[in-house]
Amino acid sequence: MKHMTVGVDIAKNVMQLHYIDAATGEIVNKPVKRGAFLEHFVNLAPCLIGMEACGGSQHWARKLVAMGHQVRLMPGKFVKAFVMGNKSDMTDAKAIWLTVQHADRSVAVKTETQQAVLGLHRMREQLVKFRTMQINNLRGLLTEYGEVMGRGRTALDKAMPGVLERLVDRLPTILIDTLREQWSGLTNLDKQIASIERRLQTWMKEDKGCKAIAAIPGVGLLTATAVVATMGDAKTFQSGREFAAWIGLVPRQVGTGGKVQLLGISKRGDVYLRKLLIHGARSVLCLAKEPGPWVEEIKKRRPMNVAAVAQANRMARTIWAILAHDRQYEKGYVSVKPV
Repeated sequence: MKHMTVGVDIAKNVMQLHYIDAATGEIVNKPVKRGAFLEHFVNLAPCLIGMEACGGSQHWARKLVAMGHQVRLMPGKFVKAFVMGNKSDMTDAKAIWLTVQHADRSVAVKTETQQAVLGLHRMREQLVKFRTMQINNLRGLLTEYGEVMGRGRTALDKAMPGVLERLVDRLPTILIDTLREQWSGLTNLDKQIASIERRLQTWMKEDKGCKAIAAIPGVGLLTATAVVATMGDAKTFQSGREFAAWIGLVPRQVGTGGKVQLLGISKRGDVYLRKLLIHGARSVLCLAKEPGPWVEEIKKRRPMNVAAVAQANRMARTIWAILAHDRQYEKGYVSVKPV
């Protein structure tokens, strides 16, 4: 039996629904208030519900799945291709309804635990970004008074005591005290970041998938926890190649008339996850004591950045294979195609 398809444009207060009533054939496009949204689906037969992957979509997806409905979260750029005419809630709901019937790729519905782990990653990333901003702000401000120091946290910590001592007689006390407070604030940021990493470490020890992929060279605490939380169920991807393409680690293609031209990587998917994998790949290329023959060959034939992306692609495919087949990492494992 084919399920009725419903397109939902979610918002903070009013949700817009678009579907064709199975009994009457009537095209329905109506708003539903937030408080009555779940009640609308309680007495309906199991439906295929499409929503745009945005803020709050994971919460509503979990609630609807618990009712027995099938939910697909569609990336915003897929939905945009089906928007016809001027943008409105009604138009967006219809576009989502069309998208869910045509697109072959969707965002995985995550559990609350997986989303909580991703929340830790986002907060840690924000703290790291703010710490970098603070360091650059201090360096730039002190340059205005003739104090130039090297880049990085180590150079800042080494130079700041001498800089403040030289400027204490030249500048107002209010500025010197503020500079000292801002510098001391970096230590508090370090503590917050370390605290989040300890919590991620605790979750990693309890999760079987995280422990399995952490054995892969180049996959550490952040990459392992971020991959497991972002991927959801590994079997939603048909192969490791599809997973690597979903992250954006494969070339873009431009083709016409039977001629295909390969360009740079597509950079689709999760930017944060792709960044972690490429940084991990660089550590393998530059720091690994025994990187292996494949890594040595790719370093000889390709520039460093190209080799790093190729290694990240290889790591992504290995991660998928371990999670999808529930296996442990084996260094010398060679896959064999089924006969």
